[in-house]
Amino acid sequence: MATPQPPVVIGITPLTPAEVVAVARHGAPVELAPAALDRVAESRALIERLAGDPAPHYGVSTGFGALATTFIAPDRRRQLQASLIRSHAAGTGAEVEDEVVRALQVLRLQTLASGRTGVRPEVVTAYAGLLNAGIVPIVREYGSLGCSGDLAPLAHVALAAMGEGEVRVAGQAMDAAAALAAASLTPLVLAEKEGLALINGTDGMLGMLLLALADLEVLLDTADVTAALSVESQLGTDAVFAADLMALRPQIGQATSAANLRALLNQSPIVASHKGPEDGRVQDAYSLALSPQVHGAARDTVDHARQVAVRELAAVVDNPVVTVDGRVESNGNFHGAPIAYVLDFLAIAVADVASISERRTDRALDVARNRELPPFLADEAGVDSGLMIAQYAAAGIVSELKRLAVPASVDSIPSSAMQEDHVSMGWAAARKLRRAIDGLARVLAIETITGTRALDLRAPLPPGPGTGAVRDLLRAQGVAGPGHDRFVSPDIETVTGLVLNGAVRAAAFEGER
Repeated sequence: MATPQPPVVIGITPLTPAEVVAVARHGAPVELAPAALDRVAESRALIERLAGDPAPHYGVSTGFGALATTFIAPDRRRQLQASLIRSHAAGTGAEVEDEVVRALQVLRLQTLASGRTGVRPEVVTAYAGLLNAGIVPIVREYGSLGCSGDLAPLAHVALAAMGEGEVRVAGQAMDAAAALAAASLTPLVLAEKEGLALINGTDGMLGMLLLALADLEVLLDTADVTAALSVESQLGTDAVFAADLMALRPQIGQATSAANLRALLNQSPIVASHKGPEDGRVQDAYSLALSPQVHGAARDTVDHARQVAVRELAAVVDNPVVTVDGRVESNGNFHGAPIAYVLDFLAIAVADVASISERRTDRALDVARNRELPPFLADEAGVDSGLMIAQYAAAGIVSELKRLAVPASVDSIPSSAMQEDHVSMGWAAARKLRRAIDGLARVLAIETITGTRALDLRAPLPPGPGTGAVRDLLRAQGVAGPGHDRFVSPDIETVTGLVLNGAVRAAAFEGER
């Protein structure tokens, strides 16, 4: 059973990346700060006054987008808000993952609780209620252009809060009305401005960015572990990772990755076995020797993306917005460019880390380059194929990751009768990054399987403590070492899980200590 998570308080300070991940991925409940509900009530009073003004106010008494100049009479405004949600809930394609939807929900809740959107307090409490009841609206893959926010995904969430559409509860699909009733929640009836406030945000793409950053924190450490496995098992040198050499190029991420490699290799009897003047090689192949430079650049890219994400967590994204001094102003903060750019940047880094990993794997299987290991690490070459096709899988993934590294954020397309004539495509950038991260985990898993088998083939020399602990973890999980060919796919799936959940990283660095 999962460990109960402490509640995340909404409305005092901006959410942290860790808090969003706790709610989205680990099911942490949310609590609304009383002061936040007070702010919400104050801003709603202003919207109520504007609703009675005969002059038009965007989103309060007008239509939306290209229909912004159309005045809507007071007796039609509730219908307007409901129609907005129903028409914008136009997503199509496969269902989006639950953790993405929950991230989107909690981020929209934070904006609603800011008191800058003009919704009623009951709208805020309704969104908190959905999260705490574990009601996950069904959101579809396609529908967001990443400008005016993630309109379609957010509309599907709003539709569920209205008691319409479909949701999942504990993985079971059901009608939203039935789910709300089972949780003793009242369907929302939206008033002026509220439809816009529920859908005008970049919450989907930001949520996926935050989840990606959490994954990459694990995966980039793991990439250092897999590189150490390869360097050690291929009789590479750790001299190139020396701290004074790293200091000549003061890149922060590079120094971190090099320190990890030093820690994992400096107690290795295999590395020690060929140290000294008798080892006449000038340098190892680039994929071995230059791992810190590539992994480090990816780390620095992640740090930049995290800065953007933290700033975005402090943002209020809505249009129009209620300002601190009580004005209701249209603005363009719903454009997803800041998030879209870093999502694309991360996809480039992910592709390159996977690429260098696959090259290290390929070297380990090539008898001309692996320093006296058997071809493809096979037990009986010719009868056995060893890990030949596992490398094919890694190569195929890397090829796809290169395609996924093509930026989405430069591919604007006009919409809404040319009113919205430049969009960010941030949602699309986020979706392809999620696929890329899954691919990176699989490529690292294949290198882990390869490196640990190669370590066993260096017996009787033992590996270092950290890399040896990774080898022992795999063997304890039923992933066999050298021997005749076996069904490889289950091993790759098992180790991919160990990579993603941080078990490989934990084994390496606990073992190293």
